[in-house]
Amino acid sequence: IATARLSRACAIQSRQRGFMSASSCSENLKLLQLLVKSAKQEHCHLGVVFVDIAKAFDTVSHRHIIAGLVSR
Repeated sequence: IATARLSRACAIQSRQRGFMSASSCSENLKLLQLLVKSAKQEHCHLGVVFVDIAKAFDTVSHRHIIAGLVSR
């Protein structure tokens, strides 16, 4: 329910991986492996950031979240 409501209020980026029903850990690992392999082949630098936002919703002011959704 929350995903459907948020999807209507905020367009979900095609690069979004977390909390998506069609996205699994194995798909994400395959994508990461492909990016690393490609960067090595192209001799490019690759920066990777892993962010754990567990309980992020609990730590952000719900009033601010609602205000942001309403303003859209």
